[in-house]
Amino acid sequence: MTRMAAQPLETDDALTLARAGREEGAIATLRRGLRLVPELRRGLGVTLLFGLIATAGRVVVPLAVQQTLDRGLLSAEGPDLGLLSWIVGGCTVAVLATAVAAYLLNYRLFKTTETALAALRIRAFRRVHDLSMLHQQAQRRGSLVSRVTSDVDQMSVFMQWGGILIVISAGQLLLATVVMAVFSWQLTLLVWVCFLPLALILPVLQRRLARAYGTVRERVGDLLGAVSESVVGAQTVRAYAVEDRTAERIDGAIDRHYRSAVHAQKTTVLVFTSGELIAALANAAVVVVGVLLGVGGGLTAGELVAFLFLVTLFVAPVQVASEALSEAQNALASFRRVLDVVDAAPDVADPVDGRELPPGPLGVRFDAVTFRYPNANRAALVDVDLELRPRSRVAVVGETGSGKTTFAKLLTRLMDPTSGRVLVGGVPLTEVTFGSLRRRVVMVPQDGFLFDESVADNVRYGRPGATDEEVTAAFGALGLGDWLAGLPEGVGTAVGQRGEALSVGERQLIAVARAYIADPDVLVLDEATSAVDPATEVRLTRALDSLTRGRTTLVIAHRLSTAEAADEILVVDAGRVVQRGPHAELVTQEGPYARLHASWIAQRRA
Repeated sequence: MTRMAAQPLETDDALTLARAGREEGAIATLRRGLRLVPELRRGLGVTLLFGLIATAGRVVVPLAVQQTLDRGLLSAEGPDLGLLSWIVGGCTVAVLATAVAAYLLNYRLFKTTETALAALRIRAFRRVHDLSMLHQQAQRRGSLVSRVTSDVDQMSVFMQWGGILIVISAGQLLLATVVMAVFSWQLTLLVWVCFLPLALILPVLQRRLARAYGTVRERVGDLLGAVSESVVGAQTVRAYAVEDRTAERIDGAIDRHYRSAVHAQKTTVLVFTSGELIAALANAAVVVVGVLLGVGGGLTAGELVAFLFLVTLFVAPVQVASEALSEAQNALASFRRVLDVVDAAPDVADPVDGRELPPGPLGVRFDAVTFRYPNANRAALVDVDLELRPRSRVAVVGETGSGKTTFAKLLTRLMDPTSGRVLVGGVPLTEVTFGSLRRRVVMVPQDGFLFDESVADNVRYGRPGATDEEVTAAFGALGLGDWLAGLPEGVGTAVGQRGEALSVGERQLIAVARAYIADPDVLVLDEATSAVDPATEVRLTRALDSLTRGRTTLVIAHRLSTAEAADEILVVDAGRVVQRGPHAELVTQEGPYARLHASWIAQRRA
C-alpha cells in the first residue's frame, strides 16, 4: 500500500492553493475573507447603522438652505425669523447627531478591524508553521514574513481609512441621488449621464489596478527577503567583501518595487483625474440647465442652490472613490496574499482522528519508502524497506547528497514520503497526532537553532514547565555542568538572536540539553557532535551514550567515532541502502563503507 504526498509548489504563489491559479475578484476575496475571518462580521449591523446616521446628516445642510431661502427669506410675506430660528436649531441638533454617529462609526470600525486583523495575523502565522518544511523552503522567506506583517498592516490602514470613506460615500451617493430626484429628476438624470462614462470604464481600471497592486505586494515581499537575507548573512558579506554585490541585489529589489509602484500609480492618477474632470463638467451642466429650468418656473432659487450643494455631496464620493480605489486594490492584493496562507491546506497535516503512539519502546519501519524533492533530477530515497529494532542505535552514513538527512526528516514527519509509509511502534506516522509524535520522537538538528531568550528558556522548548533546577540538572547529567557554571548568569544567560552570543559548539550543547530534557523514546541526531571542539565532543559523546541507552536512536553520522559506536550501520548511496550491518562486519567488506572508513582514517592521521 502506497500513499502519494502532496508536492509543494516552488514560487511565491505556492500558497495560492484556494484560487488554484485563477484570478479572484474583489467580491470573491471579500466573501472568502468573511468566511475565514468571522470577526469582521461581528457588530457589522450596528456599525452600518451609525454609518447611515452619519451619512443622512450630510443632507441636512442642503435641505436647511432650501427651506431658508424659499420659506424663510424669499417668502411672499417677507423674512420669517421664527422659522429661521427653528431651521437653525434643528440643523444644529442634526449636525451634532451626525458628529456623534461619525465618532461611533470610526471607533467601531477601528476596534473591529484591529480585532479581526489581529486574529488574522495569528491564524496566518500559525498556518505558516503548519506548512511542511518543504512548503516553507519553496517560498521566499521575506514573502512569508511580509504576508503576516506588511500585508496585514496595509489592510489595517485601508480598513480604518478607506473603509470608513467607502461606507459613508456609498450611503452619501445613494441619499444625494434620492434627494436630488425629489428636487429635479431632470437635473439628477443629467448628473448621472455625466458620470456614466466613468462608471463604464471603472471596472476595466479596477482590474488593471488589481493586477498592478498584486505585483506591488509581491515586490514588497521580494524587498523584505533581500534585506533580511543581507542582514542575517552580514558576517558572510563582510568575510568575502561582497558588500557591493549585496548592495546591487538590494538596489535591484528596490528598483523593481519602485517601478511596480509607479506603474500602479499611473492607473490611479488616470482614475482620479477622470473623476475630477467629470465632476467639473457635471457642476457646469447643472448650473446651466438649472438656471434654464428656474427661468421656466420649474425650479425655485432655493431648490437650485440646494441642488448645487447636493451635487457636491454626490461628486465627493465619486472623487473619494477614485482616490480610495488604489488603496482598496492594494489592500485587496494584501488580503488575498494573507488569505492564501490561512486558506492553504498543509501537505503534512495533523490527522483529525489521529492515534497516540503505543506505550513502551518504539521500533521504526520504512515500508517501501521513496521520496523525491520537487524538481530534483533523481529521488533522494528509492524503495527503502527496512526495520529498526526498539532500543537500537543505528547510524546512517554516506557521501554528501546520498539521502542521509532525508531519513531524519521523514522519521520526524517534517516531510511525508512520495510513496510508501513510515511506521513508528507499528503505527503509520500519517495516523499519529502531532502531539504524540513530538513528545515521543525528538530530533536534534545539525545547526542547533536557538531563540532570543535565556539558556533555560531554550532548553524548556524540550519540556515546557521545567524548572531552572531541572534544566541545571540536565546539563549536569550530560557532563556539561562546568561549562554551564562558566556562563555569566548560568541558565539565565541570554543567548542573543539565533544564539549569536554563543559559539556554534555552545549552541549545539544547549540543543542537546533540550533533547535530553524532553526524554523521548525515539531520538534522531543529525550528527549532534559535529560542531563542537574535541574536548567537548568527548564529554558530549559520553553524555549521549547515556541519553541514547534504552532508546531507539537514528544518527546521521559524519564522523568515524559516531559510526563505530552504533549497534548497526546503514550505508546509503544515491538514495538506496546498499549495505547494512555492524561496523566490525562492514569494514572488512568491499564496498562504500570500507572506502568511507579509509577516508576517515586518512583524515584523522592528517
